[in-house]
Amino acid sequence: MNDTLRGCLWMTGAIASFTTMAIAGRAVSLDLDTFEIMLFRSIIGIVIVLSVASLARTRQQITTRSMHLHGIRNICHFAGQNLWFYSITVIPLAQVFALEFTLPFWVMLMSPLVLGERLTKNRILAAAAGFIGILIVTRPAPETLEFGQLTAALAAIGFAGSAVFTRLLTRTESITCILFWLTVMQAAFGLVCAGFDGDIALPQAESWPWVVVIAFAGLVAHFCLTTALSLAPATVVMPIDFARLPVIALVGALLYAEPLDPFVLIGAAVIFSANYLNIRFETRANRAESARRAPG
Repeated sequence: MNDTLRGCLWMTGAIASFTTMAIAGRAVSLDLDTFEIMLFRSIIGIVIVLSVASLARTRQQITTRSMHLHGIRNICHFAGQNLWFYSITVIPLAQVFALEFTLPFWVMLMSPLVLGERLTKNRILAAAAGFIGILIVTRPAPETLEFGQLTAALAAIGFAGSAVFTRLLTRTESITCILFWLTVMQAAFGLVCAGFDGDIALPQAESWPWVVVIAFAGLVAHFCLTTALSLAPATVVMPIDFARLPVIALVGALLYAEPLDPFVLIGAAVIFSANYLNIRFETRANRAESARRAPG
């Protein structure tokens, strides 16, 4: 199995984890604000990362040599994650995820500048087809725009910055190192923002299990995402995330009685087609490149 397909498979783990996190985030939204969710999630995450790193004997991989990149990456992620947690409480989940899927376009714009990755014609066409699918799902119009839609779109920009700098960090840093600084920096940001008004609420007893689920799901999602980005270019890996759309549309319908709009299914079909073509083009390109470099 080549690295492109392996990266795509790792992204399916990220999809499942992000979906779980959306469900848990809604469950605690009446108890905690977004900054408090991030604070407690990150504190639990520090314990999880250090425990796993100790068992795997990878704690020595935690370094401070790329702190400027960790800082940029985690500022992007913290902003995006807070906007995302807010968005899932005010608009339907399918809309949040659909607007979040503008992320690949921001990744494509950032990747040549930050990563030096090429913008091929096939990647642009596949992403454009995916964007058409998003427009089918959301059908944006001035009279129907909501503030939650704006925050969801801005969250995508934050996540794109996080993805691009994660890819850059994987060139020199281990996954343990990246996840450690993710949790530590997010905890620090969360403490400052949650405590700005001098009042940090503690989760109620019934909310703690959901906070733990958010922490685990978030770390698993980032482990899968970071692994995927270490195996394949960001412009290939990130569009796979489009598969979350039909999954979350079904979750919203089953758990929250959100209408299952037929346009969501049509848009999802277009998005799936774009992903399939993107993977197929990249797989063929990788095989051709491997054959070209093979001796004899």
